[in-house]
Amino acid sequence: MSAKKGTTASVKTSEGHGGTVHTYSEEEQEAFVEWINDQLRGDKDLGKRIPISKDKLFTEISDGLLICKLINHAVPDTIDERVLNKGVNPNIFKKTENQNVCINSASSIGCNVVNIGAGDLIEGTPHLVLGLIWQIIRIGLLNQVNLVQHPELYRLLEDGEKIEDLMKLPPEQILLRWVNYHLKNAGSNKRINNFSGDIKDSEAYTILLNQIAPKDKGVNTDALSVKDVNKRAELVLDNADKIGCRKFLKPRDIVKGNPKLNLAFVANLFNSFPALDPVEEKIVIIEETREEKTFRNWMNSLGVNPFVNNLYGDLKSGLVLFELFDKIQPGIVDWKRVTRPPYPKLGGNMKQIENDNYAMEIGKQLKFSLVGIQGKDIYDENKTLTLALVWQMMRAYVLGILTKLSGTGEKIQDAEIIKWANDKLSGAGKSSSFKSFKDPALTSGILVCDVVDSIRPGVIDYSILSHGGSQSDHLNNAKYAISSARKIGAVVFALPEDIVEVQPKMMLTVFAALMAADLKK
Repeated sequence: MSAKKGTTASVKTSEGHGGTVHTYSEEEQEAFVEWINDQLRGDKDLGKRIPISKDKLFTEISDGLLICKLINHAVPDTIDERVLNKGVNPNIFKKTENQNVCINSASSIGCNVVNIGAGDLIEGTPHLVLGLIWQIIRIGLLNQVNLVQHPELYRLLEDGEKIEDLMKLPPEQILLRWVNYHLKNAGSNKRINNFSGDIKDSEAYTILLNQIAPKDKGVNTDALSVKDVNKRAELVLDNADKIGCRKFLKPRDIVKGNPKLNLAFVANLFNSFPALDPVEEKIVIIEETREEKTFRNWMNSLGVNPFVNNLYGDLKSGLVLFELFDKIQPGIVDWKRVTRPPYPKLGGNMKQIENDNYAMEIGKQLKFSLVGIQGKDIYDENKTLTLALVWQMMRAYVLGILTKLSGTGEKIQDAEIIKWANDKLSGAGKSSSFKSFKDPALTSGILVCDVVDSIRPGVIDYSILSHGGSQSDHLNNAKYAISSARKIGAVVFALPEDIVEVQPKMMLTVFAALMAADLKK
């Protein structure tokens, strides 16, 4: 590991797989450590390990506990912490279990964990550790930047826009609008289009902080009369400190325009002081369903580009569909037939519909059931038909993994997964069994725990399970079952509610993931 300094950032290098050299930012490492210390201070399991020093980050994450805690801070209840190994100086086996929980849980909230293994985190491979931590922090910060959490964001609508248009915007774009809204209200002509070059002179931050801060906090615009950009940046952060928001940034990060850290700074400002007038009239906002969120997180975990923020709006060009098809069956997409952005104003919609029609062709090659679904339905964001396509894609991906692992080359069918699970149960001396992915026997979550324990005997602490039969009992069991499945290496995207409600599609993915984990052993 070596360090070098440049004009734009202080970077270090680390060696990755196959001797590849990767760089990472010291500024980001320092900022992430400060955020972790601030957010996880007082955690009873981490105890005196917090605060950690910047230089100890890569060793402190070795046992998996710290990043698991960070995931639960970003998206509460993602991990049932009852499954975590919390003892002092855990052995490599217990570390690996924790890191399995970490990686598979991060995947379930939409982190791209392709090429990250438990060993990489145990060894503290710098660029992989920081890349994962940034994704988790970013998801946590941007979770609140939406109309469901903040209906008053409708005030950011521009002329001719509908509420649906605002809901389709990525959270980064909403934050840019939020900053510009306050700049306009302050009577300033300053506007920003990014979190890098446009904020380097500190003018936008100075005005923004003065607009959003409670009037009794003593925040001012004195920085505008200072010519030195470094001193200006320091005054900005002094003002942020007055409202408890001096997070992520040092003056150098403003002056250099670090896009990650400035996005994080602004997101934290919004989460703390949105300073938008309350909604006066009733705003109808359709919240994302569990199914939509699960599909979106699955896509993002595979590293699709663009990142999927709005399931329907971000699929309409067809690009994400092609990336997914290429992961389902590498080589199936003829990329010469794909039209990429920018799309012309005249005829741009037709180019995207052509993409979608080609996506339907590929779906038919894969024997998908697409009767009544056309490319224009995807472009028009038809929810029912888009969900029908996306489910078949997820199913094909999950079953494709099983087919590869089985080594036979024969496609795995639902009945084979059910037979495998029942054979594991009977072979381990369990009395439970089920007939289909909608069998009421699945609702308590205990049967899923039985399968997990059949794959790795002793991993389930049966004293934890609830047998009361109430909805809350079932939910607690399902939470424990999902985190236990991830602990043994199963990549589970389903939510506890899916098990309790016995949602057959999601139940298929749960048992397919468990079968894959078993075949990998």
